[in-house]
Amino acid sequence: MSETTELSVVQFRETAAAIEAEVGKVIVGQHSVIRHVLIGILSGSHVLLEGVPGLGKTMLIRTLGQALNLEFSRIQFTPDLMPADITGTDIMEESGDGHRAFRFQRGPVFANLILADEINRATPKTQSALLEAMQEQTVTVANQTYALEAPFFVLATQNPLEMEGTYPLPEAQLDRFLFKVNVPFPSTEDLTEILARTTGKESPMPAAAATGERIVAMQKLARLVPIPTLVSQYVSRLIVASHPGSSPSPLTNQYVRYGSSPRGGQALVLGAKITALLDGRYNVSFDDVTAVAPASLRHRLLLNFEGQAEGIRTDEVISDLLKQVPTEG
Repeated sequence: MSETTELSVVQFRETAAAIEAEVGKVIVGQHSVIRHVLIGILSGSHVLLEGVPGLGKTMLIRTLGQALNLEFSRIQFTPDLMPADITGTDIMEESGDGHRAFRFQRGPVFANLILADEINRATPKTQSALLEAMQEQTVTVANQTYALEAPFFVLATQNPLEMEGTYPLPEAQLDRFLFKVNVPFPSTEDLTEILARTTGKESPMPAAAATGERIVAMQKLARLVPIPTLVSQYVSRLIVASHPGSSPSPLTNQYVRYGSSPRGGQALVLGAKITALLDGRYNVSFDDVTAVAPASLRHRLLLNFEGQAEGIRTDEVISDLLKQVPTEG
């Protein structure tokens, strides 16, 4: 049996648990963050992590690369970063006989797991260099298109506080991320353990818990999970209700300028399927959908001026949506 073509639910769950255990050797707490990032990877999609500096976002992504035994590449986004610094460029080379020719020098985007660190510090022109790679898994330079090797993920981080000198991600690029995950500040107990691990003699190191081949097989299995018609219809109602006007959610009608795109529905379905598999089930429930709803929708709801002025958070709107939209139409 080739694991690229066939994988059981038990193997899926055991591999996912092994990955989370290896990441847990380095990352203290943050179980929900780890779970959502893993769901993003197993869906073959990209994840945006938002949190203040020093919460271990970069360490989490680097540790995942080690646990997955994938080629890892880190791109530190800065205002002077150019698109070619990400994608690569053609360079002139001269052979021993004096013949000159262009050769494509690959950029750091040619890896399996890309850490786009502080992605909102680069200009929109440079941010857009990732768009083709994220959507098409290809890079085009000088009319030549180069394919990126699967699996391919972009895990990006951004700081929500220090906004001076930053360039907020445009909605079109935000929509490419399956999830937007908020990284919370650790509890007192977790912080004590973090200090013990990071100031001791030795730092724990994760072992490889999966291969790229196994990840691709898990992605294929996730898409085979059936979703009941009632659950699929519930997802559609949530997406439609996220738009103001005729929404059953008062917060949506009052504070939202524009609701989720269809990609939000895709994120809900894929996230729910993987959540079910991680629970050892080959069927999707309403609870699986609500479990991934905040991460799927919080970056896809645009607040109007009134919502921004009153400090309304998109998570509040999503919570109201989940309360107001019935599971059965």
